[in-house]
Amino acid sequence: MKVIKVGVIGYGYSANTFHIPLIESIESMELTAISSSKPEVIEAEHPSVTVFDSAEALITSGNVNLVVITAPNHVHFSLAKLCLENGVHVVVEKPMVTTSLEAEELESIAEKSGLVLSVFHNRRWDGDFLTVQKLLRENALGDLKLFESRYDRFRPIVRQRWREEPGPGAGIWYDLGSHLVDQSITLFGLPEALTARCLPLRDGSKTTDYFHVLLHYQGFEVILHASSFSAAPNSRFRLEGSQGSFVKYGFDPQEAQLKNGMVPSQSGYGIENKEQYGSLYGDAAVECIATEAGCYQHYYQDVANAIITGDRNPVSPSDAVEVLKILELAEKSSQQGQTLSVCEAD
Repeated sequence: MKVIKVGVIGYGYSANTFHIPLIESIESMELTAISSSKPEVIEAEHPSVTVFDSAEALITSGNVNLVVITAPNHVHFSLAKLCLENGVHVVVEKPMVTTSLEAEELESIAEKSGLVLSVFHNRRWDGDFLTVQKLLRENALGDLKLFESRYDRFRPIVRQRWREEPGPGAGIWYDLGSHLVDQSITLFGLPEALTARCLPLRDGSKTTDYFHVLLHYQGFEVILHASSFSAAPNSRFRLEGSQGSFVKYGFDPQEAQLKNGMVPSQSGYGIENKEQYGSLYGDAAVECIATEAGCYQHYYQDVANAIITGDRNPVSPSDAVEVLKILELAEKSSQQGQTLSVCEAD
């Protein structure tokens, strides 16, 4: 079996919580290099890994087949482009880049070079999202009329970190919103139009920390919402249809499990507590719906298969282009206070 040598750029929360544990769970992948400003930490925690003091040095070393970019959003484009120009496959944290034009340029380069360029939209493998997909596939709600997806948290204080500094791709609309948009497009394709409010509501906030975005489809509506002031239990999904409603509270457990050191091979990984199961409401009955098992590791297995055997890219650059066009159009809608046609994003 071919082993893919993987290098990771960055050694922060995303790399440690998601990417490195998931990479190490894939038999056909080997973590061989990390670039970071904390070499002593990496040498202690990953003694067999080569440490580079810059992303550029790792990319051009010739020692990796795949590079995973977890650096701040504004450098995604330049680093991904350098990877592709050096014949290296790429996984980029979401959002892929900060503009759809940059995404289209990377898509073109990857296509011409025959390299895999993928985006880590891991929330497609959330157990609750897989459950929603199953319910829609089985027509459990009848004709869908309303789909609400929320990612509320209680973070009322602005923190000093790059995600909350102003600039292209900053704020929770690009951070959390990119997941919700990607999930919606995965389920329903592109909407006809959208109406958005993307605002900084916290004292001292310089970036979007609240959004309420309406995606207008033929015959039904999608609501995407996130607030930094939600201390109440989190309503993650609400679906309403001609035959009933489905309501789901709580977040997928995988992030917390990975953060606590659990790995995908362990029993119970990706399995949600029964107390968090969603409910399907009909005319006269309520049915508890067991949450599907979450499986972020499937993303990296699919990336490996795409590299080794040419299988389908789990999250293609064209997917990321569509997400970015919606993110950009929503900001424009919010600024103008208008409903905008999605064809305006082309």
